[in-house]
Amino acid sequence: MSLTILFENEDWMPPLRAALDKSDLDYDARFMDGGVLDMNEAPGAGVVVNRMSPSSHTRGHQLGVSFVREYLYYLEAQGCRIINGSTSFRLEVSKVAQYAALSEFGIMTPHTIAVTGTKGLVEASKKMAAPFITKHNQGGKGLGVQLFKSHQAFADFIESGAFSDSPDAINLLQQYIEPAQPFITRVEIVDGKFLYALKSSTEDGFELCPADACAVGDSFCPAPGSEGTADSRFKVRTDITEDDPLVKSYIEFCTKYAIDVAGIEFVEDSEGNRYTYDINCTSNYNAAVEQEAGVFGMEAIAALCARESKAPLALGNQ
Repeated sequence: MSLTILFENEDWMPPLRAALDKSDLDYDARFMDGGVLDMNEAPGAGVVVNRMSPSSHTRGHQLGVSFVREYLYYLEAQGCRIINGSTSFRLEVSKVAQYAALSEFGIMTPHTIAVTGTKGLVEASKKMAAPFITKHNQGGKGLGVQLFKSHQAFADFIESGAFSDSPDAINLLQQYIEPAQPFITRVEIVDGKFLYALKSSTEDGFELCPADACAVGDSFCPAPGSEGTADSRFKVRTDITEDDPLVKSYIEFCTKYAIDVAGIEFVEDSEGNRYTYDINCTSNYNAAVEQEAGVFGMEAIAALCARESKAPLALGNQ
C-alpha cells in the first residue's frame, strides 16, 4: 500500500526520511503549496502523513495550509488513512479550536480572548488583567507571542503599528501564566504512546522550537544546529512520565481527536497549576535531547507508518 508524505518545509524532512529509509518503507514526498484538486479523480488506496505546519506562512506557503485543509477532507471521504488528518489539522491551525477542545475535555487552559483583526484589540484587552500576552490564532514557533505588563504599554504598541497580524486575521489576548521556574514543558506523543517530556527555557523569550532544523536560516527559533549539538535551553524532563495524570489526559485527548502525532505544551505556576496552551501536530524533535532520552520520535512515526501501510483500507466511491 502506498505511503505519501505531505510537507512544505524541506529542512524538517531529513530526520523523517532517514527513519523511513531505515524501516525500508517506500514513500512519495509531496511538496504542498496550493494545488489543483479534481474531485472526480479517485486518489487510490494508501496512507498519507500530514506534515503541513501552521507556521507555513512564515516560509511563504500559506496557500498550502488552505489547500491541505480541503485536500484532507477529500482524502478521508475517499477512505484514505491520514496520519494527523482533518480533525487534528483543524486543531493545529486554530488555537481557539484547541482551547475549546481542551477545556471541554477538562484540561486547564489560560483565559483567552479572540479578536478578529486588530481594531478591537485595545478595547478587548481591558477585559484581561495585566500582565498578558498576545499570540496568533494560527501560530507556530511562538511567533506573535509578546508579553505586555500594562494596558497602556499594549495600547502604545498597537498605536505604533508594529503589531503583526495573524495569517488568519484572528489574534489572541491571553492570561500570562508566570512559570514557577523559567521553562515550559512539551510532552511528545506518537500513536497514543508517551515518548518523553522536554523542558524549554523561556529566559530568552517565547519563540521556542526544539527542532534541529529551525536553526537553519531561521533567527526566530533558538534550537541547536543540525549537527545535533547540545543546547542548555532544551533538556529532557525526567520527572514527567507516562503515569503523570496530565500525560494520561493528553493521550486520551489525542485518541478522542484522532491526533496521531503531537507535542503538547504546558506551563506550571508557583501554586502547581498546569496550564496547557499549545498543541503541535507537526512535531519535530531535537537530536541531542533524544540521545539523552534514548527515544526517537521520527522512528516512532516511521513505525506507525509501517503498521498502517500494512492495514487493509476500504475506499469509498471505487
